[in-house]
Amino acid sequence: MIQTLRLAAALAAGMVFGLGLSVAQMIDPAKIINFLNVFGQWDPSLAFVMGGGLVVNAILTPLIFKRAHPLWADYFRLPAKTEIDRRIVLGGIIFGIGWGLAGYCPGPMITSLSFADSSIVTIIVAYLIGTWLTKQALARIDRRTTQLARA
Repeated sequence: MIQTLRLAAALAAGMVFGLGLSVAQMIDPAKIINFLNVFGQWDPSLAFVMGGGLVVNAILTPLIFKRAHPLWADYFRLPAKTEIDRRIVLGGIIFGIGWGLAGYCPGPMITSLSFADSSIVTIIVAYLIGTWLTKQALARIDRRTTQLARA
């Protein structure tokens, strides 16, 4: 029963998130590209969306963490890593370049699947291949680093 509630809550949260992305027009690549193009036809309207998200987060997150645990889980799953390292900076740069080129980040990209458009399918396939290649490369780097540390 708890597992069903968890899945229902995840589905509801995903639907609300997708609806929010649609209402804010974040699934329109032209809107994103115009927001990022500060030297061209700059459209600052997404700054209000981001600001609204920050305000809601700033108000609700402290209230949520006053709870001992989530409604349908034993504990909050939070990232353990707190330091900013080269991988995070490099990943952020690559993410930003991809976002600027395609006009999609993962949430709006998945939401845009509802259009059943061949261009979004191409972008998702490229995203999946890029993610897989990155994981393979990082695993290889980690193995090499471990081997060098042992030698």
